[in-house]
Amino acid sequence: VQLQASGGGLVQAGGSLRLSCAASGRTVSGYAMGWFRQAPGKEREFVAAVGWSDRTYADSVKDRFTISRDNAKNMVYLQMNSLKPEDTAVYYCSARWGRQTGWASEYDYWGQGTQVTVSS
Repeated sequence: VQLQASGGGLVQAGGSLRLSCAASGRTVSGYAMGWFRQAPGKEREFVAAVGWSDRTYADSVKDRFTISRDNAKNMVYLQMNSLKPEDTAVYYCSARWGRQTGWASEYDYWGQGTQVTVSS
């Protein structure tokens, strides 16, 4: 599975961005998909994950971010609203066969990351 993340950019606090993750190589309809982020000097942290019918969010993004998937297009999205400067990071999409989880070590496939910068 190859993953390509896109949609990052520079946005003012309170603004919105929609990240996309395009999967190729095989259909990912049976895979759990996750979004993680890594800020400079910090460890990679969980943002959101979607399984077959369930979703999980980090407390820091709950009620602001929405993860979704379109299995027909082999795509996963992360709608980010009410962005804050602390959301600034490189965002990575990931995939694993099986149930969704918030543990980065349990994901087998990773995209290259897309930069999100939120100015105050």
